[in-house]
Amino acid sequence: MDLLSSFRSIAGAIALGWLLASLIAADTPAQQRNSAQPVPTGPKVEKIDEKRFAELLKPDGRPLLINFWATWCVPCREEFPDLVKIDAEFKGKIDFITISLDFEDEIDTTVPRFLAEMKAEMPAYLLVTPDETAAIASVSKDWGGGLPFTVLFAPDGTIAYQRQGLIKHEVVTAEIEKLLTEGK
Repeated sequence: MDLLSSFRSIAGAIALGWLLASLIAADTPAQQRNSAQPVPTGPKVEKIDEKRFAELLKPDGRPLLINFWATWCVPCREEFPDLVKIDAEFKGKIDFITISLDFEDEIDTTVPRFLAEMKAEMPAYLLVTPDETAAIASVSKDWGGGLPFTVLFAPDGTIAYQRQGLIKHEVVTAEIEKLLTEGK
C-alpha cells in the first residue's frame, strides 16, 4: 500500500468517525428531554354546532363582539393582537367571543397554541357544521364567508358594525364606545 492510499484510508476513517460522533451527539438524553417537553397550550376551545352557535348570537343586554378567524388565515393572525387589546380594554363591559373556522382536529393543538401565543383570554369556540353557509347567513346577510370577519351586535341584537378583512383598532373601539354611551 502506498502512502497516498494509507492517507485516504485514514482520512476516510476520520470522516466516518466524525459522522458517527455527530449522530450520537444529536441524540443525547438532554436533547430528548427538551423535545419531550409539552407544547404550551392556550385556553380551552369549545367545539360548537349550529344550535350552540345560534344560542351565542342571542342578545343578553350587552354589546356582543364576535370575530371569525382561522390559524391558516394570515390576515386573521395579523389582526389578533388588536383583538386581544380590545378584549382587555372592554372586559366586563361587552361580551367578546372568537369563533375559529379551523379544522376540527386542531381543537386541542393548533388553535389553543395560537391563542396562548397571543395571550388571548376571550372565550374561544370552534364551529363545526355540515352547512357553513347557513351559519354565515345567520350572522349577516352581507357576509360572504371570507376571513377575518368581525361583527359587533348592539344589546338588542342588531348589527352595529361589521367588517370583512382586517379591523382597525380605533374604528372598532369607537363603535363599542358609541354603544356603551347609548346604553347609559
